[in-house]
Amino acid sequence: MRWLLVVAVLVAGCGQLSDTHHRPGNSHEVATAPPSTVNGEVLVPITIAQGQVSPPSGWVEIRKGQPVAITVTSDVSDELHVHGYDVEAELLAGKAVTVRFTADVAGVFQVETHENKLVLTQLAVK
Repeated sequence: MRWLLVVAVLVAGCGQLSDTHHRPGNSHEVATAPPSTVNGEVLVPITIAQGQVSPPSGWVEIRKGQPVAITVTSDVSDELHVHGYDVEAELLAGKAVTVRFTADVAGVFQVETHENKLVLTQLAVK
């Protein structure tokens, strides 16, 4: 009977977290290729089309102190937000928007859209 209680607690604890793995743009995969860098600035291009994030969201590794440029092109209007850095930008359908900042705080920071709640990537600043 004790094992049944343990299973019930484990299943109940996975509710909300497991749900995020099934929505488009909410993958937790590791990025398959490093981002490109131009003059020391990390370039992170992202496209959103029909609710799908391309490349699929994952991790982008960045050295602390590096400048970052995240360019997002979306087929719908929304708001872009880089958590931890409080960088925000309005996304207009069909127009590329670039946000620039220096990754001067170590940690893992989610980049997402507010209206559609898509996780675009996660920045791992070391």
